[in-house]
Amino acid sequence: MFTVLVVEDDFGTRKLMTVVLKNAGYRPIPAETASEGLELFEREKPDLVLADIMLPDMSGFRLTESLRRISPDVPIIIVTAKQSPSDKHYGFMVGADDYMTKPVDEEELILRIKALLRRAKVASEQKMTFGELELDYTKMSASVSGKDAELTQKEFLLLFKLLSSLGKIFTRNELMEEIWGTSDKNDHTLNVHINRIREKLEGVSSIEIKSVRGLGYKAVKTNE
Repeated sequence: MFTVLVVEDDFGTRKLMTVVLKNAGYRPIPAETASEGLELFEREKPDLVLADIMLPDMSGFRLTESLRRISPDVPIIIVTAKQSPSDKHYGFMVGADDYMTKPVDEEELILRIKALLRRAKVASEQKMTFGELELDYTKMSASVSGKDAELTQKEFLLLFKLLSSLGKIFTRNELMEEIWGTSDKNDHTLNVHINRIREKLEGVSSIEIKSVRGLGYKAVKTNE
């Protein structure tokens, strides 16, 4: 049975989420504050986290950053009443995998949880090598000539996606939906991450990430 940590200070909302999760076959772990959530996270090691933003002791953004430092791969969904695009963008930048605004559709919430849990378990043993570049999905790491490229989780997943289908053009929306769970066309997050990957792989001569004007990105071999 998958466990889901619910960090929500409102009693009614926390209770409702707990019931919805139980009915869907999950084991909910309720927490009223961020500090309580962090303590339960380290003790219970949940499979997924639902976090509000407006918590009494620490914002959900800071909580997400703290959780990411502890575990780079646990799925995190921010569930909040804050609906502005800037809040949503910031949520993804600090490490959230998905962002939902209240009131939340219960069926949609369960579907998103299922999708994230499924994605977290996929291809856990895959490795890829392109000349001096090596990717290890089990460790979420990439190395260049044996040296850690120091990619973040999102950078690694984005690079792994592109390299898994060399030559295929992925649209901006496809990549945003796959890696961040959103297809917001006004979000510059994708461009930022692509540029960071290029910088960190500057010494790699075997592959190249190319921009396809008006469409998106593709990865190609350069040594053929």
